[in-house]
Amino acid sequence: MSSGDGIDPNVPPSGAGCIECDEIGGWWFHLRRCAQCGHVGCCDSSPAQHATAHYKATGHPVVSSFEPGEDWFWNFATNELYESGPRLAPPDSHPLEQPTPGPQGRVPANWAEGLN
Repeated sequence: MSSGDGIDPNVPPSGAGCIECDEIGGWWFHLRRCAQCGHVGCCDSSPAQHATAHYKATGHPVVSSFEPGEDWFWNFATNELYESGPRLAPPDSHPLEQPTPGPQGRVPANWAEGLN
């Protein structure tokens, strides 16, 4: 996997949480970062699945985990997992103090029932 594969290593992440969930007051399980434009969206286990929706809307094929300590990439177009890839612009993950699931204060008590 290289920069020519829908990856721009110079683009920073769009923020510390899922853009769409933040706009509607939602919550997420894990976060994914578009390796092409930096869009941070929630994973497919999250109720709203905004990272996949971003791929479908833009065609940007590659996401990286935006979870602390994880550096894998996923290619939606080929359904391939890469254990590592190019170094992306910092930060590499959401803030360590941000809980998973998150964000703090918006996660329902029965959050596990909302996972896909």
